[in-house]
Amino acid sequence: MAYSEAAWLVPLFPMAAFLVLLSFGRGMRSWAPIIGAIGTLCSLVLSILVLLEGIEYQDRIDWIKMGGLTLSLGYEITHLTSLMLVIVSLVSFLVCVYSAGYMKKDERITVFYSYISLFVFSMLGLVIADNILLLYICWELVGVCSFLLVGFWYQKPEAKAAAKKAFIVTRIGDAGLLLAVILLFWYMPNHALDFAGIQNVFLGQSGVVDDGIVTLIALLIFIGAVGKSGQFPLHVWLPDAMEGPTPISALIHAATMVAAGVFLICRTFVLFEASSMAMDTVAYVGAFTALFAATIALAQHDVKRILAYSTISQLGYMMLALGVGSMSGAMFHLMTHAFFKALLFLAAGSIIHATAKQDIRELGGLGKPMRITAILFGVGALALSGVPPFSGFWSKDAILSAALDHNPFLFGVGIVGALLTALYMSRLFFRVFAGKPASAVDHAHESPLVMVLPMAVLAVLAVGAGFIDTPWNEWFSGWLTGDDAAAESASPVVMIISAAVSLLGIYIGWLAYVKRTIRPGAAAEAMPRVARWVEQGYRIDDLYAAAIVRPYRMISQGIRLFDRYVVDGVVRLTAAAAAGLGRTTASLQNGQVQTYGLAAVIGLIIVVVVFAGRRFWS
Repeated sequence: MAYSEAAWLVPLFPMAAFLVLLSFGRGMRSWAPIIGAIGTLCSLVLSILVLLEGIEYQDRIDWIKMGGLTLSLGYEITHLTSLMLVIVSLVSFLVCVYSAGYMKKDERITVFYSYISLFVFSMLGLVIADNILLLYICWELVGVCSFLLVGFWYQKPEAKAAAKKAFIVTRIGDAGLLLAVILLFWYMPNHALDFAGIQNVFLGQSGVVDDGIVTLIALLIFIGAVGKSGQFPLHVWLPDAMEGPTPISALIHAATMVAAGVFLICRTFVLFEASSMAMDTVAYVGAFTALFAATIALAQHDVKRILAYSTISQLGYMMLALGVGSMSGAMFHLMTHAFFKALLFLAAGSIIHATAKQDIRELGGLGKPMRITAILFGVGALALSGVPPFSGFWSKDAILSAALDHNPFLFGVGIVGALLTALYMSRLFFRVFAGKPASAVDHAHESPLVMVLPMAVLAVLAVGAGFIDTPWNEWFSGWLTGDDAAAESASPVVMIISAAVSLLGIYIGWLAYVKRTIRPGAAAEAMPRVARWVEQGYRIDDLYAAAIVRPYRMISQGIRLFDRYVVDGVVRLTAAAAAGLGRTTASLQNGQVQTYGLAAVIGLIIVVVVFAGRRFWS
């Protein structure tokens, strides 16, 4: 049997780990890291075998039959899905190993690994789903797991608030995706929802579905991707989600969950290609997000929040690539970003583990006591900054070359974003590892081997992964799309400009934070209000609070008062009237014959008067 035929087992290994940990609870505390790691390792091994086999395969079973309608569930292995399986399972396995050291003293470590296992199951299920309905089910499971993991330290008010915010904001995007699924079901021939059927209908479609409906469906799918992948304006949940444990930041917010939106658009790319308006929307939103988030990252002081805004920015680059028609460029950058951003988050966790600090103003001089972490963090920072020959250089230049061919303005935005990326990463690195030792360095120590090894593996990948697609080795895009004529590579001119810009950003950072020939706070002192505004993320949260949250709460308060005093008031009034009538009639039943006789006489008089009156007036 081919490995591709057994690919349905890939998500079941972490599900089995989840069920074991859930069944035995805290009794498995010492075994939890082993069980969680074994589950993801099995998925990784099988995913690699599927990828190396290179066979495309699809299988499904009937799920629901209603009249002439049949809904099926199945899995599909393509070059795209097999690559994504390896990325997700590899990063998940390394995070599980790393967490054995980082979460060692946490009392709820069993719960932690059970949540991770459920999340990995959901994400792998999303990847191999052969239809958009099954993908949507796994999509929602991923969101639930994110809520659980971001709010893992629920005793912290900030963590609880971040978990709720992530859940609510991503639900906005998920509503768009649900509407897209419904419209596809309505307009697809025979109500087919499988990706192969969608590709057959919309690939060069001519009149099968109205162009306006195609654009609407594509934009609704993009709204779903905007929510999950933290694109403007639904990006606000991702920086707050840093309240979760740092390994979760590496897993969910670097390589897997936030990349799900990019993967979703790749899976439905023929829909977007059929609508120029949808493609332009994706490109411009991605470009704006890349630049917007990069400027905010420059003004942050928390290590993890800098990396969070960096993630938003890099996801913007991936969306930009998709918008200009380079699906291979987006997936190439998704892969390299998964490695170097996971490395950076794990290295940030190493810093926090050693110093219990994550504000760069309280850190400095960690290069000596944490030499290994400094080197590994530097590798990740150089890859993210796009310095050759690190992997980020090749993947970012593939995007910039596609942007230049499509729209020089978008290329210019990408170049400015690259400069800011190099600048904020050099600021982060030099402030933390260079300069005068801060007080937090006194007790700083290198992380244990179980935390260092996963970072070392990711560092190797952050260096070497980019060589799968270079100007002299252009097979990746053709392999991914199945069209050898579609091979893409970075332009030499773009490579020179990009490398120069990245090195310029690092040089400016070195002058500002090492040599001190440029005063770092000069711009902030000259424009304090603007600096504060940027540091607060352009106060987008305040805007939402004023425009949505507070009006919604006022409406909710009005409804609550209406329910309490009008709806409940009517009910209470009815009950009081019935009780009063009961008390009145009860007082008449006093057992005295003369009272009963008087009541009968009064009643008779009333009857006589009524009937006599009617005869008189008729």
